[in-house]
Amino acid sequence: MTIGKMAGGLFYKIDLFKHVAEPCLEGLLENSRVLDVGVGHLFFSAGQTGGELFFLEKGSVQTFRTCGERKIAVATLQAPAVFGEMGCFGRVRHYFSAESVTESRVRLISANTVQALVECSPNLAHRVIALISERFDRFLCEFEAHALKGTIPRVAALLLKKREQDVVCGLTHKDLGGELGIHRESVTAALGELQKAGIIAIERKRIRILQPVRLERASRE
Repeated sequence: MTIGKMAGGLFYKIDLFKHVAEPCLEGLLENSRVLDVGVGHLFFSAGQTGGELFFLEKGSVQTFRTCGERKIAVATLQAPAVFGEMGCFGRVRHYFSAESVTESRVRLISANTVQALVECSPNLAHRVIALISERFDRFLCEFEAHALKGTIPRVAALLLKKREQDVVCGLTHKDLGGELGIHRESVTAALGELQKAGIIAIERKRIRILQPVRLERASRE
């Protein structure tokens, strides 16, 4: 049976497999199994040992990472798509978690089968590395955004505490970071957002509070 008939030719609809020879993909299909799941099915958790590549044939899946009580979404994947690639390479541990958002059909491909596919089509390894890099970049952007949301209220509250006639003097970004127990870069980013919003004005070792009411509101958000 040809790839066009098996799995609806879905493999060729994603960049990862577009240039893989048909005989290579036929071997992959013969050595894989299909799993049908409902909403909320957890395929794997961050830190868990891997061993399979997941090919989403139908439905949608969200990959995410938890930091404390926060859930940071990495991507919401619509079929056709692949996920769990880190569980097949390197330390074979998943860096993200993955769960179904809708009823989904997923093809599970063993790490050994993936390795055989890479040997059959060497360019696939470069595409997998590119995919991993892209998803890490996306996660870092989301992580920075979540981290900044948590930092702004703390910085705003500290400015209100340290102000004298709506001016905070003699404290560098490093000093403020030391007071809060966070990195200077995080303080700088939070102050930059407050300044961009017109709430404060940043000068050399001097921060003027332009809108105290809005700063108080920011400290509670």
